[in-house]
Amino acid sequence: MIPELLEIPALQAAYAQGLTPQALVNALYDRIEAYPDKAVFISLVSRAEALAAIPADTTLPLYGIPFVVKDNIDIAGIPTTAACPDFAYTPAQDALAVARLRAAGAVLLGKTNLDQFATGLNGTRSPYGAPRCVFNARYISGGSSSGSGVAVAAGLAAFSLGTDTAGSGRVPAACNNIVGLKPSIGRIPATGLVPACKSLDCVAVFANSAADAMAVLGVAEGYDPTDAYSRPPRNAVLPAAPRLGVLAPKDQDFSGDEEAAALYEAAAQQAASLGWGVTEIDYAPFREIAALLYGGAFVAERLAAVGDFYAAQTWKIFPVVRDILEGAGDFSASDAFADIHKVQALRHKAAAELAQVDALLLPTAPTIFTVEEMLAQPIAHNATLGLYTNFVNLLDLAAIALPAGFRENGLPFGVSLIGPAFSEVSLAGYADALHKALGAGAGRNRRAPQGSYTPPAPDEVTLVVAGAHLSGMVLNHELANLRARLVAATTTALDYKLYALATTPPKPGLAHMPGVAGPGIAVEVWALTPEAFGRFVAALPAPMGIGRVRLADGSVHPGFLCEAYALQSAADITAYGGWRAYLARPGTP
Repeated sequence: MIPELLEIPALQAAYAQGLTPQALVNALYDRIEAYPDKAVFISLVSRAEALAAIPADTTLPLYGIPFVVKDNIDIAGIPTTAACPDFAYTPAQDALAVARLRAAGAVLLGKTNLDQFATGLNGTRSPYGAPRCVFNARYISGGSSSGSGVAVAAGLAAFSLGTDTAGSGRVPAACNNIVGLKPSIGRIPATGLVPACKSLDCVAVFANSAADAMAVLGVAEGYDPTDAYSRPPRNAVLPAAPRLGVLAPKDQDFSGDEEAAALYEAAAQQAASLGWGVTEIDYAPFREIAALLYGGAFVAERLAAVGDFYAAQTWKIFPVVRDILEGAGDFSASDAFADIHKVQALRHKAAAELAQVDALLLPTAPTIFTVEEMLAQPIAHNATLGLYTNFVNLLDLAAIALPAGFRENGLPFGVSLIGPAFSEVSLAGYADALHKALGAGAGRNRRAPQGSYTPPAPDEVTLVVAGAHLSGMVLNHELANLRARLVAATTTALDYKLYALATTPPKPGLAHMPGVAGPGIAVEVWALTPEAFGRFVAALPAPMGIGRVRLADGSVHPGFLCEAYALQSAADITAYGGWRAYLARPGTP
């Protein structure tokens, strides 16, 4: 049976129980064909090609997980249009991020609509039509990654790639009740991406949960020397209980949307109830930086990205986008440097505010507009949508948008957590906790995500345990004595087997068996200080050892593995799915 919410762990569990990727892909093509909003996709991989692309290796971390990408990201053999038919070209190879995802087993279904050349935050600037909010077709989907946001929210794909320069990977998440991860600049290579503003562009991830977004990030990230803005990933880990900066009443602007204001206040109160600090900040420097992205010389970088096409075929460009590019030509080099200097001066003021907190908790967008309202005031309303997003890339910050509730008319509202560059692991942990606490669910059916994401605390090392050290088991006191902290209960990837060893007390042996498709073994992830981890490993008796264990979400952690010689006389208990289930089998005293 296909899970009601297309979460990666739920799909992996469904595969273990008999669902096939072929059946899922066929069902999703049926959904796509039946979905009434025909503006979501610009092109589709044929059903036959998608089925043929399902990998044979069932142990791949994203095996059989269906996804879509924004049509300013290259796919070999499929035209890249950037929502401008006359600009289209057919690339010979996939964008690097897409190539990595496909190599990890993900199955591409198609390419999605966008605001032309990724110029906009609303989703109405495309000759292919305007994708609509999944909750009410009168309202915008958000942009520029409009189709990518709708596809996930509508259950047409498990995750999608968008891009984010000014908020394009976050505003569609807010408009459609899903998670939108905007990684740090360069964490995911932009190789094979049609640039909007090359120095600011980020490949973004839309998903139903923070855990899914991080699983995708873990595959897609990585340094690429051919991308001038690529940077090797690292993790800036923030405190487990953060201090969050929120808007003071004087800085709150929701364009008259009182329900959005109330939902933001409720999100801040919920954050405080989780034991997090909540501190008002002065938003003025951030607002001024945000205004400069579209209202100053920085917009000229958009013209630099498509200048040759603009000069040769200006009349082929969507009217609103053409007006923006035309205005970009009015700025001089001295104007650009003047605005760079303004941002640098404001950066110091913003840094003073950021120094008081670990991360910001802001509305993702102040309000949501109908398509009719958007078309009537395309520039002003677009600026409104970017009020709390435009500054993020100019300040080299990371961000994750999450669902935060619904208005009485059924339209969703979202908030974003924003932190230092490379703080994604911590932001995702905060987002996962807040998302669940707020209870907005995910996507059109508002189902609550079942997966979880808890990052290690600063200066902690994770450890995967599968047997006697599990919670409540006979050796769990060894972890308790080291003040270890339970991070998550989860399962391994599918290519692991479990054996019952002839030891006292009884213990299982976990073994990695590439090419074997099992159910995934129930495990726990614990976190210890490096010193405690070292003491624990030093006392570990044979045949146990510490190796690298891959979990169902694709992440890899240190964990118990058994030496091969001890498995020769051990009983294979993989079918039980875990040590607890084995011990609880019928007939066990």
